[in-house]
Amino acid sequence: MFRFSRINEKGASFFKNNNVKKYAHVILPLVGLVVIIMIFGILTDMSILYWKNIKLILNQAYVLMLASTGVFFVMTIGGLDFSQGSILGMASIVISYLSFYNIILAVILGVLTGAAIGAINGFSNAKLKIPSFIVTICTMFLFRGVCSYLTTSSPVYATTDISKYNTMNLKILLTVIVLLVMFFVFRYTKLGITIKAIGAGETAAWFSGVKVDNTKWLMFVIAGAITGFAAFINVVKVGSVTATGGSQLETQIFISLVLGGLPISGGAKVRFSNIIVGVIMYSILNSGLVMVGLETSMQQLIKGIIFLIFVALTIDRESIQVIK
Repeated sequence: MFRFSRINEKGASFFKNNNVKKYAHVILPLVGLVVIIMIFGILTDMSILYWKNIKLILNQAYVLMLASTGVFFVMTIGGLDFSQGSILGMASIVISYLSFYNIILAVILGVLTGAAIGAINGFSNAKLKIPSFIVTICTMFLFRGVCSYLTTSSPVYATTDISKYNTMNLKILLTVIVLLVMFFVFRYTKLGITIKAIGAGETAAWFSGVKVDNTKWLMFVIAGAITGFAAFINVVKVGSVTATGGSQLETQIFISLVLGGLPISGGAKVRFSNIIVGVIMYSILNSGLVMVGLETSMQQLIKGIIFLIFVALTIDRESIQVIK
């Protein structure tokens, strides 16, 4: 009886110390991914696992995976970036225009375009002390308007030669290279430690000697630059840019990262796997709902419910703070 009582006390202590909650960000996304694959496997008679459908899912994931990687760094410091769709649109226009002259030059200037918009976001947030969600919403509308103006008469077309880069091997290679580089930066460099420290506590990081403002500015620049690079894959895939280019990308990024278990407040609990698991989960969910044949309104309803459930289960209510 005494032994049974000790076991109960240990069990109570386990839950009291929030050990289950501690590992929710790691376990729940992986469980969710497996469950979603199983559910859509059953609903589609396993056709979602056919190679041709896997290729379609991957084709949707490249741009989202890259753009999510940049925003991951912004969210790690406790910020938000809603301008990614507009950045993708602007960079895609630049790449499309310059593709007639030189592809490498087009890619470089596309990256610089994204970095420049990111620099505006970072300066406004870090130096002018405007909350990141306000700044990026403003630049989202600003550059969405510029995109609309530049594509008013007709879509901006890229050179037809750019289609030769639309190969699965190249897109996978470019995506993997970016992921590996950013994983190394996040895991094995001082910058990775610094951004997690800022997300965990900006004031404490500042007293520890961290150049908080400069680091925050740099994160927005990196996020913009990576999305500028993702614009190349976007142009390669579609061959042109319209006024709606990149529309809703920021929403897809945010949902993907949260589904992957990324804490909204950032900090030390973030893991690089949040990007990969979240984007794959979102892409499977998106494609699976289409394959099942549900209407768009029902698809949005289901996505909203799943997103709300994940937020409710994974959000850290004790450390949640105002977004920087």
